[in-house]
Amino acid sequence: MIIYHGSYCEIQTPLLKAVSQHKDFGRGFYCTEMLQQAERWAKRFDPSVVNTYDFVPNSVLSVLEFDKMTEAWLDFIVESRQGKSHNYDVVIGAMANDQIWNYIADFISGVLTREQFWVLAKFKHPTHQIAFCTQNALDSLTFKESRKIIP
Repeated sequence: MIIYHGSYCEIQTPLLKAVSQHKDFGRGFYCTEMLQQAERWAKRFDPSVVNTYDFVPNSVLSVLEFDKMTEAWLDFIVESRQGKSHNYDVVIGAMANDQIWNYIADFISGVLTREQFWVLAKFKHPTHQIAFCTQNALDSLTFKESRKIIP
């Protein structure tokens, strides 16, 4: 599977030491199958770079995959954003982009009910992310290339 990571530099060997744990799927190196999404991520930086990797999962990796935004997906993101750790090597699913995260924050604080959250969230365009959460997961990546994105 070909995947992409948007950044400010070429990353041939991803590391976990410099990443925050308060993200959608916890601490990890985040990629996507969607090139346009990686380009959007990269355009937050100057320079803007998209790194390309080949991901070959193996049977040793513990993988959690959310096929769509579900109650389990929402609960997992809430727990991860609050700093709760998990034992998965790889977590795959939709991304809580800025707008979705605002809805999640409102859900956590009680401004929105669970039902209200789903009414708002269902109209957002599809997103995709893969979090590589352990060194074993990172070892399943092979760097292919990087290319600069022109703003």
